[in-house]
Parts: sequence; C-alpha cells; structure tokens
Amino acid sequence: MTIHFVGAGPGAADLLTLRAVEALRTADVCLYAGTYLDEGVLDHCRPDARLVDTQHLDLDGIIAELAEAHAAGLEVVRLCSGDPSLYSALAEQTRRLDAAGVPWDVVPGVPAYAAAAAELGVELTVPELVQSVVLTRVQARSTAMPSTESLENFAATGATLVLHLAITRIREIAERLVPTHDADCPVAVVSNASRPHRVELRGTLADIADAVEGAGLRQAAVILVGRALERPGTAESWLYASDPEREAKRRTLDPVDRQR
Repeated sequence: MTIHFVGAGPGAADLLTLRAVEALRTADVCLYAGTYLDEGVLDHCRPDARLVDTQHLDLDGIIAELAEAHAAGLEVVRLCSGDPSLYSALAEQTRRLDAAGVPWDVVPGVPAYAAAAAELGVELTVPELVQSVVLTRVQARSTAMPSTESLENFAATGATLVLHLAITRIREIAERLVPTHDADCPVAVVSNASRPHRVELRGTLADIADAVEGAGLRQAAVILVGRALERPGTAESWLYASDPEREAKRRTLDPVDRQR
C-alpha cells in the first residue's frame, strides 16, 4: 500500500483531477485539512472510509496517522490544498515517511492561483508586457524567507506577483510595492476561489488594504499584483499571428535570434 499525496485543488468538489477522484474513491483512510475544502470533496470517498481532519494535528500527529494506516495495510490519501508542489509541507512529510520506510506518491491538483485567475478572467502573462509569474509569500508567524527572496527583489523584475499565505499583511505588502509598481497598480484578492462563498476584490495598491480589511478576510486568500490584471489589449502573441505577420516579425530579428 502507498500514501497518496493528492492535490485537492482550490476547494471545490468538481475541480479535482480524475486521478485524484479515483484515489479518493479507493482510499480506506483520508487525511484532509477541513479549513480549505468543501465537504463535497469528501463525498468522493467511500462511505466506510475513515476521515481525519488534520487542522488540529501537528506534523508528528499527521505522520503517526499515515504510518499507522500503512502498517495496517490500508490505502491512504493525504489531501493537500491546491497543488502539493506549493506550500504543502510535502518535503517535511515525505522525509519522515522515507525514514520510516513508507512508500508514497503524488497526484497534482489545480493550484489556488490558477483558480483565482480563472475567477478574475485574466491571463497572468501578456505579450510584451509581462512574461513571468512569481509565486511567493511574506514572512509573518512562519519560517524565515531566504534573504535573496525579498518582496522588493521580486517586484523589481516586473513579473506578475502572486502572494499566498499573506492576506493579513496586505497593508504592509501594498506599501512595500508602491515604490516599484506605483500606487495605481492593479491588485486583486480572491478568497476561497471556486467555492460558493468566494470573495473577489479588485483595487489598486492605494486602496486594496482598505477593501480587504473591510471584508474581514483573514485566510484562504490569494493576492495578485501587476499590470496584467488590467487585461491590456496591446501586443498579441506571435504564436497565433497570421503567416504574413509572422514572416514580418521574423525579418525584424537579428541573425542569432532567427536561428532559435
């Protein structure tokens, strides 16, 4: 038997992958964080499956549940909010499972930032404006950020910024970004993306903190910052250009670029 780390997506029961649903359908035990998903997600589990809400368990308690279920020969799913590749404590959990000789695998999920962008109807990369997305957080009551990964360093790149686990620091974040982005830079906050009680706020660095505090948002929110949120209608992707237009662009490239 194997411990399956399964991406639960942004919380909605219908935004799991087919592979995730199959893992839940066959699980004897499912560990999940009740704060971040709708009860409908657990409806994919068998009626006789043992369900364990981990929101009040520490890491050692979670590992004990996983190891005991594995030792009993049970099929186990560990649900991770969003996608396990981001802020899921996958590394800490799997290190301990490796040490205990417990096998595991990973099923990806829909990340929260993608669900937030879908709610907003935006593309986070725009030709000739921004072609990179930075997924990051800020330090609060959490592990320290590496010295090279300051918010100011990321802001200087001009990339679209997506901040997780940072909603309670929104005023500080906005103030720190004004020098590089200007006060009128668009900002969006999406809380509980994809879920019935989702909240979507739009504003600028000048006023988004007031909107967030007025709405009383404290968790399960993603902050997006950048000019891509304005849905600018300027340049268009070369990929979908007509053949004559593509040829014209090709002729403007220097010889080195033409070979790429």
